[in-house]
Amino acid sequence: MANRAVFLDKDGTLIENVPFNDDPARIRLLPGAAEGIRSLSEAGYRLFVVTNQPGIARGYFLKQAMAAIRSRLRELIADAGGHLGGFYYCPHEPGAPIAAYALDCDCRKPRPGLILRAAWEHDLDLHRSFMVGDILDDVEAGRRAGVKTILVNHQNETDWILSPMRLPHHVARDLAEAASWILSANHRVANSTLQQTGSRGP
Repeated sequence: MANRAVFLDKDGTLIENVPFNDDPARIRLLPGAAEGIRSLSEAGYRLFVVTNQPGIARGYFLKQAMAAIRSRLRELIADAGGHLGGFYYCPHEPGAPIAAYALDCDCRKPRPGLILRAAWEHDLDLHRSFMVGDILDDVEAGRRAGVKTILVNHQNETDWILSPMRLPHHVARDLAEAASWILSANHRVANSTLQQTGSRGP
């Protein structure tokens, strides 16, 4: 039987949002993240990080820096009682100064390429899986991949451009609350709370 998974955005969802950071020593879990990791792992969900990393395309750091970041995330997740099933990142950004990465790709969220690749490589059941992120591009990527979506509302979304594909199934304060919803029966109801709050967001 295919595995259930939770796909996690990195910056602003799982760890503190330090823009264009390539220093593993500055990576720290957000409040509630360790609790969420532990409860999801104990329930049998596999955990995958899916993240846009346009700093590579802009020349802020090299692609090779991702190996150390992946190792640090694996360490932090293990310390919280979980296991990092996979780390998937998009180095591209259309119009960026590094020509090799200035691509209109399928892996940059809000497109679902990272999620679909992880599902194919790890035999994941998308219909029983979830995407958790802090902006609506994460939500759209999840919906396009066919998973249920949770917006962790850390006020990192600034545009609030809504459409049916960008309405989360649930809005949470942190990863711990997101995990609690995933583990409850409430996720069977696919109505977004944003439908009642309007374009200003929750």
